[in-house]
Amino acid sequence: MKLNLYALALFAASLTSVASAATSCSYSGEVPDLVDITIDEIATYLESGTFTSVDLTTAYLARINEVNPILHAVIQINPDAIAIAAALDEERKMNGTRGPLHGVPILIKDNIATADKMNTTAGSFALANAKVPRDSTMAANLRKAGAVILGKTNLSQWANYRSSNSSNGWSAVGGQVYAAYVPMQDPSGSSSGSGVSSSIGLALAALGTETSGSILSPSQRNNLVGIKPTVGLTSRALVVPISEHQDTIGPMARTVKDAAHILSAIAGKDQYDNYTSAIPFDTIPDYAANLSTCGLKGAKIGIPRNAISYTANNTNAPVVTAFNSSVQILSSLGAEIFDNANFPAYAELRNSTNSTIVLNLDFETDLANYFSELSYNPQDVHDLADLANYTINDPREDYPDRNIYTWQQALNRTAYGNTSPEFWAAYQANLYLGGSGGIDGALESMGVEGGLDALILPTDFAAGIAAIVGYPVVTVPLGFYPQGTNVTYNSRGDLVAIAPNVPFGLAFLGRPFSEQKLIQYAYAFEQATLVRKKGPKPYIVPNVEVMDGVA
Repeated sequence: MKLNLYALALFAASLTSVASAATSCSYSGEVPDLVDITIDEIATYLESGTFTSVDLTTAYLARINEVNPILHAVIQINPDAIAIAAALDEERKMNGTRGPLHGVPILIKDNIATADKMNTTAGSFALANAKVPRDSTMAANLRKAGAVILGKTNLSQWANYRSSNSSNGWSAVGGQVYAAYVPMQDPSGSSSGSGVSSSIGLALAALGTETSGSILSPSQRNNLVGIKPTVGLTSRALVVPISEHQDTIGPMARTVKDAAHILSAIAGKDQYDNYTSAIPFDTIPDYAANLSTCGLKGAKIGIPRNAISYTANNTNAPVVTAFNSSVQILSSLGAEIFDNANFPAYAELRNSTNSTIVLNLDFETDLANYFSELSYNPQDVHDLADLANYTINDPREDYPDRNIYTWQQALNRTAYGNTSPEFWAAYQANLYLGGSGGIDGALESMGVEGGLDALILPTDFAAGIAAIVGYPVVTVPLGFYPQGTNVTYNSRGDLVAIAPNVPFGLAFLGRPFSEQKLIQYAYAFEQATLVRKKGPKPYIVPNVEVMDGVA
């Protein structure tokens, strides 16, 4: 209740500020609000001189300062952001633009390393003040594209890979992230701050990371487009890991086209991540090019109904109802729908423990490898056992109220690391359960020559099966829980999990490196439905706009 009153007070203050700005500023208001503006619009205004990257960066920083005391979405600001924006403005004047991201502020999740004045903590004091030898490839690619790395977003600590009793969006360093559609809303995890920041325009967009659901789930709960790329399309070099076999990095944005622009900027082969050598093309596609409202025409789309029937219940009944309505929309847009294109081994997948084994053993190996790359390791943490010991003994890490069950599960295994026979057997089982017994099997299940083009599911049900084989998923806004929905809380009772106005999404799943096709389908659906624009708005949105500071 305290949060509600604070939010209402801020909202009232915002209305006063808007009225004041309207009387003092002669600008006519053609520039869209920062909660709606797109990359293409920003590029047009920057090119025309309507505003500068410094103006834009300054506005985003003010928006963060306005709401972050409530939502805790941003964990740190880049102290050089304004200087970087100024340099990019000057470069534009002298040499023209690098591309659509030139001068555009982007936030990145605080497990994506930067070799600058910012920390990379994964939300833990165990990594406070640690240094990396260079930028992560994701940060380097953004800089190369001309983006302003505005700061880092809060997250579920260690990307939600620590506790069995914590809450989505909590970290020791950043506190508790809240989403903006209802007070005290669960932001979902682990890219929690990235989702909230993008949803209310604290930057144009944000990067998230996913091992199983950590882009998709916070994207849908924050009414966003999220692209979970094929494992290996985006480099994981110097990103704090969970699993080299499942980790991937992708954009979380308000429109499909914005997310596509960012994916083109960050994707590509990288000498520091051998998984990227599997990319089957030498030139990364321009994923934002040639998007069409007719993009679903002739597409063969399957529905794995058995994945929905296993999990549908009264709580998610509105999601399933909206999903069924979306099938009619897809059909009206020219898609050929194949119902009951089921996952052949889904019942076996539901009872499998192989994913836990893979993640436990990958984490032991990959975390130690990350620690070994640090050029400065002030807490002297070198492996999972060290990390567990540090967490237990630093009171800021909130142990034992938030346990380390996930790590203990890994440490208690007789096998160690991802070179063990136990790991290999579990990983091979996953490849079957997610592949020929899962997504591949469903795509081939209807006897169509060449197979189906993609599958659709409510986003709630899409993440796990794609995660275990590293396949791509794109989520797009689908709807909102209706008025009259019973309010439910997370297991700790400190976050609203489901309530009226909480968003949910539609997921498109496909074969490895089929992002271009999935993005096209998602764009056609987005443009036909405009769910984000037509649905409920966040209860709290920053008031500052870019033109407020332009003379």
